[in-house]
Amino acid sequence: MDRAGLRAVQAPLKDRYRADAEAALVTLHAQGVLGEQEVSCSVETGRALVNAGLHPASGGDLSHACSGDMLLQALVACAGVTLQSVAINRGITVTGRVLAEGDLDFRGIMGVDREVPVGFTAIRLTFDVESDADAEALDSVIATTERYCVVLQTLRQSPPVEVKRR
Repeated sequence: MDRAGLRAVQAPLKDRYRADAEAALVTLHAQGVLGEQEVSCSVETGRALVNAGLHPASGGDLSHACSGDMLLQALVACAGVTLQSVAINRGITVTGRVLAEGDLDFRGIMGVDREVPVGFTAIRLTFDVESDADAEALDSVIATTERYCVVLQTLRQSPPVEVKRR
C-alpha cells in the first residue's frame, strides 16, 4: 500500500472519530477452549486456531505454542504494522525485521520461590531496519512507532485488568 492508499482508507475514519469520539471505542475479544486430554488451550485468532501449552521450562514438549512467545509475537506484529504505517505516511520506505525478546524466571512461574516475579522481568524490542531515509528521519519513524504501538503502550502503561469467574 502506498501513502495515498493508506490515507484514503484512514482519512474518513479519522474524520468520523473527530466528530464522534464514541465511534472510536472498540472492544476486542479473544477466547480459548481448554484442552480435554492435555494441558493446553486452543485460541481462535480469526485466521487460524493456535494451540497454546506449556513452555519446555515448565514441562512442555514444544508441541504447542507458548503464551509468552505469543505475547512477544503480538508486540512484534503491532510494532511492525505501526512502523510501516508511519513510514508510509511519511513517504519513507523501510525494510527489515522487528524483534522482541523477554526474560522470564521459571522459579516464579513454577511456584518454586514466591519472591521471584511471575511474568516477564524485561522485554527488549529491536528494529533491525534499513531505509533510504537519513538516520534522523528513521529515528523519528521509530519514535512515532513507539508512541502509537498499541501493544507496546499497553505493556508500558498496564491498564486495570479485571479477573472473574462466570
